[in-house]
Amino acid sequence: MLDIRKRTGVVFLIAILAQVILVSVQVQTRSGVRAIEAVSFGAFSRVQLATSSFVRGVRDVWTNYGALRGARDENTALKSQLAELEIRLQEQRALAGRTAKLQELLDLKQNTELPTVAAEVIAGKPNPDVMQITIGRGAADGVQADMAVIAPRGIVGRVVGEPAAHAARVQLIIDRSAAAGALSERTRAGGLIVGVDGQPPLAMDLVPNLTDIKEGDVIVTSGVDGIYPKGYAIGVVEKSEGGTALHRLITVRPAVDFTSLEEVLVVLVPARGATPAPPRAAVPEKPGAAAGAVK
Repeated sequence: MLDIRKRTGVVFLIAILAQVILVSVQVQTRSGVRAIEAVSFGAFSRVQLATSSFVRGVRDVWTNYGALRGARDENTALKSQLAELEIRLQEQRALAGRTAKLQELLDLKQNTELPTVAAEVIAGKPNPDVMQITIGRGAADGVQADMAVIAPRGIVGRVVGEPAAHAARVQLIIDRSAAAGALSERTRAGGLIVGVDGQPPLAMDLVPNLTDIKEGDVIVTSGVDGIYPKGYAIGVVEKSEGGTALHRLITVRPAVDFTSLEEVLVVLVPARGATPAPPRAAVPEKPGAAAGAVK
């Protein structure tokens, strides 16, 4: 009984819908279009609008994704090119710096009347414990012990020990056991340059308190030590003051930057002994002293 009622309702609903459709087909709107066409067009237009919006959105997302991916790839390529250009720029700077240093060394070699040989620093950096470097020239190149080593800015040090065939050790002038005869370029007052444990790492000893040496004076080699040729720069006076003893307290800033040495010149002149002091005049003996000696 219940099933018959449900079926009757469904049949009735279908009949009503069919009637409405038939009426819609026959009824026309003011514009002359049938009502069923107007309703169906409006419904399908909304579906088409929604479908078009969805398709457009998907297309835009895909396009933006493709553009973003292309931009990312392009950005990666640009970063790679930039890194390569930076490396090339650093190489060019290093080459320019090395060329400038080699030019300075060449100028020094041409302006030096003494025989020299250029040498590359192949090992060693100055540190508080070892103030030595190793150069790529040795006995086969005419290098001998105690030969002076110089750079465009001034003196570097001296060869120590017996050189190998193609290598030699150089004691830097700033070593605590190093020394060199020196004088003031301005007043020609002499003294002894020694390496010290401090900053600056050089001091000028044996200069009397009354000597005219002041801050800013250029200190050069005097040549009396028999190793370093005369007139080469050692450094600049940083402090000069009277000492409590007989000698002034003088500190000297080296002319050479020992932390960036790459090439040097070895002066191929064997070291000679230090210039001897002039002989003291003979003092005549007193008669009494002579007589005492006889006794």
